[in-house]
Amino acid sequence: MNPPVPCFTRDPHASTVHLHGGAWPTALDGLCAQFAAISRGQWLDRIARGRVLDGEGVAITLYTPYREGMRIHYYREVVDETPIPFTETVLHVDEHLVVADKPHFLPVTPAGGFVEQTLLRRLIRRLGNPELAPLHRIDRLTAGLVLFSANRDSRAAYQALFRERRIDKRYEALAAALPALEFPLSRRSRIAAGDPFFRMREVDGAPNSETRIELVERGSDVWRYALHPVTGRKHQLRVHMAALGAPIAGDTLYPELAERSEDDYLHPLKLLAQGLAFADPLSGESRRFESRLTL
Repeated sequence: MNPPVPCFTRDPHASTVHLHGGAWPTALDGLCAQFAAISRGQWLDRIARGRVLDGEGVAITLYTPYREGMRIHYYREVVDETPIPFTETVLHVDEHLVVADKPHFLPVTPAGGFVEQTLLRRLIRRLGNPELAPLHRIDRLTAGLVLFSANRDSRAAYQALFRERRIDKRYEALAAALPALEFPLSRRSRIAAGDPFFRMREVDGAPNSETRIELVERGSDVWRYALHPVTGRKHQLRVHMAALGAPIAGDTLYPELAERSEDDYLHPLKLLAQGLAFADPLSGESRRFESRLTL
């Protein structure tokens, strides 16, 4: 009897590229050609540390030959990544779920110039669980609750909570007063990509987004609102509040794009993912998590 063939399961935190369109002698040459912004020295360093794998999960060498369409897995790294001087709080850990309070300015997952300085990478190191995967996202500038799957066998059941809108999400925001409006109210609109690409905007057409808005506390100029996103469009809460005439305090994207500058740690976006409630898909138990952070 032949021995079983090992099955390689790709690390979900690795990036993947298919090399094609060249006549390179080695996979290393192909990587250098397709990623002009990454020096050959960086690729040599990654390969030496076993951080570049072929499609079977085997670390490549300097001499691994190039094949048209070959699949390569690699781990993104940023040289001299700037530390983010805020710490996450782990609120809950069990076999299936991890719940964390994310501080302002910390990304949930690697993107752009952030790789190690992300909530995901910090939690993997802290909890020693490389299987962690976020079940949803919140903006880098937003603080508050993020749920992670800790077990790939049960992950799909928890992902369905978000896909099928069976989870209640509550945010809090500080924004300008809206004395002419009656609360609670719902904002429904069509949101599409704007200009530049990372900003969103409301456009004509059938609504694809909805937010329920409640008034929590009246101040002199700034009010506290509870925001319940029914849908999950990019920047939805920020776009809807700005469209109502009350952009969220500290927002540098809406209604106008502020001049690009370094993060202002003293003036964060006043938006907090405050609460999550759902029926556990495995046990049927009613579960509720609340952030310990405040605005």
